[in-house]
Amino acid sequence: MMDSKAKKLDGSRIAAEIREEVGTAVVALGERGIAPRLDAILVGEDPASMVYVGSKAKTLAALGMMSETHHLPENTRQAELEALVDDLNANPEVDGILIQLPLPDTIDTASILRRVDPAKDVDGFHPENVGLLQQGRPRLVPCTPAGIMEMLRREEIEITGRRAVVVGRSDIVGKPMAMLLLHAHATVTICHSRTRDLAALTRRAEILVAAVGVQSLIGPEHVADGAVVVDVGMHRVTDRETVERLYPGNEKKIAAFERRGAVFAGDVDFTRVLPKAGRITPVPGGVGPLTIAMLMANTVTAAKTRRE
Repeated sequence: MMDSKAKKLDGSRIAAEIREEVGTAVVALGERGIAPRLDAILVGEDPASMVYVGSKAKTLAALGMMSETHHLPENTRQAELEALVDDLNANPEVDGILIQLPLPDTIDTASILRRVDPAKDVDGFHPENVGLLQQGRPRLVPCTPAGIMEMLRREEIEITGRRAVVVGRSDIVGKPMAMLLLHAHATVTICHSRTRDLAALTRRAEILVAAVGVQSLIGPEHVADGAVVVDVGMHRVTDRETVERLYPGNEKKIAAFERRGAVFAGDVDFTRVLPKAGRITPVPGGVGPLTIAMLMANTVTAAKTRRE
């Protein structure tokens, strides 16, 4: 029987490979007098968003890229945010613009995302970039799905002709994930919160991507023997009883909970699914690091293409 550690897909290792490649590209651009720059817009005081933006800024600095965070108050008006986006669109030194989500309820998020210059849309959310992806001519692709595809490719996981099921239909992950798999010649099914008999569909998957945003929704009854399982979910678990149920006998997880008062779990019930899966991403250390790495890669791509 394969050792369980050998079954895990190490997103952290692959993200490190991508960052190294990005660093090499940044040096090459520097020799041409180009310093890639990513500007982030953060509205409000959401703790998770502040940590996330800070992490991105540190990664950019470590790779030799420029960055600036525009931190606006919670009561920022739509017109003020639009004016900032317009200024960054017009600034030739800015290669990428990141709108940190979620925005306050008073802001029309879709309108703001549409306002970003598609050539600087490093998240790949602008309708023009969505359309290019749909047509199989991707320019800037949403970072999480792009990172998953890099992981599958670098782990030499066959996609062509295989049955893939994506659980989740968000514009950020589910839909672009399904499109990327389709373009890679998989046969793709999309499931969501209103799908009837979810397990009957997911059990057919040779590649199963869980991106539905429901903690531990995917159990062993959802997974075929030997399937590749990719868990996009990230949920902070603060209840000890839940931690012990999700990770029975896992002293490392219990010790982490004791130290921090919380651990993270995904959309997949990892402990119960692990014995059935052929390959599986852990949480944390799976998809998360890939998302940030691909943001760096998209920034370099934007810097190159804007100057071609």
